[in-house]
Amino acid sequence: MEAANDLRICVVGDSFVQGVGDLSGAGWVGRLAAESRRRGRTLTAYNIGVRHETSADVAERWYGEAVPRMRHADGYGMVYAFGVNDLVVEHGRRRVEHEDSVANLDAILDTATGARWTCLVVGPPPIPADANDVDAALELEDAYAKVCAARGIPFVPIQRALRAEPAWWRSIEAYGDGAHCDEVGYAMIAALVAEGGWWDWLDSLTPRA
Repeated sequence: MEAANDLRICVVGDSFVQGVGDLSGAGWVGRLAAESRRRGRTLTAYNIGVRHETSADVAERWYGEAVPRMRHADGYGMVYAFGVNDLVVEHGRRRVEHEDSVANLDAILDTATGARWTCLVVGPPPIPADANDVDAALELEDAYAKVCAARGIPFVPIQRALRAEPAWWRSIEAYGDGAHCDEVGYAMIAALVAEGGWWDWLDSLTPRA
């Protein structure tokens, strides 16, 4: 019998990748990984999300963490999801300015595609306006979408869809830290990513005969 394909992905980003606020510990990454396995994909999903990290922080560390996790697989994929912390204002200025945030994503994708890893990018989710500027968040997600389009890399926008959902804001209120959602919110993110092309992207990792 032919051995099943060994598909591996690394999901790199911040606390929303890590699933902070979800009491189940699954977050959106764990939910999609579990559903992928239920649908017959032999997937290993490495969650390498770190709280408080900006695109600059991710750019500094991600490659060294990904390399050992991606060795010897049949199919490889990198998922990136960050940007929320870039928009946080500290000492009167954003932690990462808009143009630098966009440049960080571009550099990350340049390295990943150079390593021949198939990429997917997920936009940053919305958080309350007193924590992040609404216009700046929308502008950043749109800029990320343009970077991905120029490279032919799939991008899943979630900012506007979640912003329009009362259940999203209730989920943030339920967790109570003013930023992160509870398990309801993570299920919403997982559904948007799934609907935004997850299955086609995952199938693209499978080697073709």
